[in-house]
Amino acid sequence: MVDAVKPRILCISLTPLRRDARVLRQIALLASLGEVTTIGFGETPEGAAHHLRVPDGLATLPQTPAGVARLALRAHRSAECSSPAARWVLRQRVPRDGLRAEGLEADGRGAGARPDGEPWVGEHWDLVVANDARVLDLAFRLAGDAPVWADLHEWAPEERTHIRSWRLLVAPFMVHLCARYLPRAPLVTTVSEGIVELYRERFGVDARLMTNAGPFRGIAVGPAPGNGGPAPRVEDSPVRCVHSGAAIHGRGLERMIAAFLRLPERFTLDLFLVPGGDGGAHLRELRSLAAGSPRIAFRDPVAPAELPDALAAYDLGVFWIPPTHTNARLTLPNKFFDYVQARLGLAIGPSEEMVRVLERYGLGVVSDSFEVEDLVASLRDVTAAQLDGWKRAADRAAEPLGFEAQAAPIRAALGQLLRPA
Repeated sequence: MVDAVKPRILCISLTPLRRDARVLRQIALLASLGEVTTIGFGETPEGAAHHLRVPDGLATLPQTPAGVARLALRAHRSAECSSPAARWVLRQRVPRDGLRAEGLEADGRGAGARPDGEPWVGEHWDLVVANDARVLDLAFRLAGDAPVWADLHEWAPEERTHIRSWRLLVAPFMVHLCARYLPRAPLVTTVSEGIVELYRERFGVDARLMTNAGPFRGIAVGPAPGNGGPAPRVEDSPVRCVHSGAAIHGRGLERMIAAFLRLPERFTLDLFLVPGGDGGAHLRELRSLAAGSPRIAFRDPVAPAELPDALAAYDLGVFWIPPTHTNARLTLPNKFFDYVQARLGLAIGPSEEMVRVLERYGLGVVSDSFEVEDLVASLRDVTAAQLDGWKRAADRAAEPLGFEAQAAPIRAALGQLLRPA
């Protein structure tokens, strides 16, 4: 019997793929359905059969003088596929003897050194995946007649509207890409119910929810402080708190540190932070703010797949992100689900999408506001019994909030797209 030919799937994400937790889960899903070729930064991610490695440092937006001029003139059609990264991809050639992972990324220049190859535009794919709006133009250019799955990791028109140049030049281009291409994509997904509604209202697309949930982990519920003995007094119960993520301005990390400096001594905070795109400047600022406190520690970051096991040693996962823009207001991030899989209680601010899930499953505590005084008040009197209850609620929620359950409808939709006509 001849084995059926696997569907050929192209996954585009102009991010460092091995550090992008959402895309890594996506690739694992795609690899269960076909043969996956990836385009992105860094080495070949797990699950990819082939990988076109984009050289580090290439801009993913039209940031050349000509590109900026096109954006300023609202010449958005001519700005499509004009970013240095997209132009580089379109110049590459597929070797005539076929795709090979080692040949595509051997020297960081990809297969472009093969003069006898064919252009990527002419390759046949059964499915092309566009991760985020900024690659929609490239995905449709490479897709030909293949369907495109647009996976939008946030509300694209306001990705960085706190930056004036982005707001004036890039935001209209993101609107153009969404308006032109999303209605043509048979599958559009995004990260929270609020952002699903925004894409429906603004662009008329039937976007579907695929949260940032990580895989289900069979981690045992850890003991709450005082378990196994007489119930300790509130003031005697240690509370081990943790936060994981990137050290990026606007995520409320300064307020988090300020709150823990004011909380009673029974509260500790460990931070698993990776530097942001500022070369680590904000991370250094945070270290300086916490200097001198023996209750605040900075730990070495761990890989996404290892994070739930590292977090399981704590009691509460903390994330208080002020609603400074639409994506912050509607965020439902990886870390929320990591805390659940680690069987932790959660301490969050009144962020509507996180509150929606937290209250549905009884996972933890919500502060009244994002002011430091309210953050402190939300935790000051937490008891061992509350911590134990929240951890057990996380255990009950871990399976329905795992990637397998959360992504099941998307897997079914992909199966339909890949079904032979």
